[in-house]
Amino acid sequence: MTQPEKMAVHIVKTLKKAGFLAYFAGGCVRDLIMRKKPKDYDIATTAAPDEVEKLFSKCVPVGKQFGVMIVILEDVHFEVAAFRSEGSYRDGRHPEQVTFTTPEEDAKRRDFTVNGIFYDPLKRQIIDFVGGREDIRRKEIRTIGDPEARFHEDRLRLLRAIRFSTNLGFKIEAETWLAIKRLRKEIHSVSQERVRDELVKMFTRPNAGHGLVLLSESGLLAEILPEIEAMKEIKQPPEFHPEGDVFVHTKMLLDQLKEPSSILAFGALFHDVGKPSTYSEEGGRIRFYNHAHIGAEMTQEILTRLRFSNKEIDRVVSCVENHMKFANVKEMRLGKLKQFVARDNFQTELELHRIDCLACHGQLELYHFLKHKLKEFKKEELKPSRLLTGDDLIRLGITPGPVMKEILGEAYALQLEGKLKSKSDAFNWAKKQYANKETR
Repeated sequence: MTQPEKMAVHIVKTLKKAGFLAYFAGGCVRDLIMRKKPKDYDIATTAAPDEVEKLFSKCVPVGKQFGVMIVILEDVHFEVAAFRSEGSYRDGRHPEQVTFTTPEEDAKRRDFTVNGIFYDPLKRQIIDFVGGREDIRRKEIRTIGDPEARFHEDRLRLLRAIRFSTNLGFKIEAETWLAIKRLRKEIHSVSQERVRDELVKMFTRPNAGHGLVLLSESGLLAEILPEIEAMKEIKQPPEFHPEGDVFVHTKMLLDQLKEPSSILAFGALFHDVGKPSTYSEEGGRIRFYNHAHIGAEMTQEILTRLRFSNKEIDRVVSCVENHMKFANVKEMRLGKLKQFVARDNFQTELELHRIDCLACHGQLELYHFLKHKLKEFKKEELKPSRLLTGDDLIRLGITPGPVMKEILGEAYALQLEGKLKSKSDAFNWAKKQYANKETR
């Protein structure tokens, strides 16, 4: 038994000792039945929030009006919720009324049967009112009760069904699937933050490529990420992309992800998002001029729409903007190559390059070249302080602008190549460089 599970059992014991019924609930029960290690433990109880607060010294009332408290033990968070039934959902997310009730009634208001099972860890007994254990055995995602009613209560469940099917490797039951397709446009009533969170869970866990296909087949992809749906049937040069169109290629990248960071996952998802709008054919050859730059601009816009953090946006955009530059690394001068590999996002971009190659022509020559260079550069300082600064150039009479930027860039490349070794070397070189530019 893991330490978090021991603490969750302690919470159940404490509630039972005080005279309340208490069970493990939701995803942790599903995971235990599947012999997986739960990521967290939720507890359902007959205790009201005020009674939970009296029993545990550290509580956070995250949803007290809905019967939900967070109990904190040794910095580990446990959701402790009262068994409840819920009234109508006018906003497609929150019930208008909550009534504390029995475990059976509580199970009936949950989303999917595989998440509607309880477990008594003291008696080691499964309590299943909704047929969830059988659906786990059959590997099937099914709503509890009428699918349309469940989805109208909370439209995010449309995406959650896809996500659970993807992550668990379960199929979606036929009526549940048809309801998703019928109600796909209802996803627009869900906040972008909630959509983002489901997409992150979908694409940073197993079977991400299958998740992309399910999103498309359900019609949800066209609603939330039409820019990715547009990749379908966009042909690519067969000599470089024997696998097929841009959508198929992107799916193959996602298939290779093994619990990646969100940066790598969304870098893979968006790396070719600029191809549909830049597609052209010249002399029988397919071209995608400037698709990396166009794609980077599109990625910035999409991730901003989905309310990603500025840091995440910058890093994913960098993946998209730079993914074609890997083709030129052998031709880069040494100073530029060192700057390229010294960037904070480089390791993620290198892994994106690797899976990008494996999802098309399969050639990893440039990947291995860069891995060798990283070993070669290991003992070097790849980000030394600049010998030459903007202030130095201003003292030479150079005003800020394109000329200054060009001189500073060239000076730093020469410094990294060992051709400028001191401040005076750099200053003297800059004098001569400026004089040459003045006489052009």
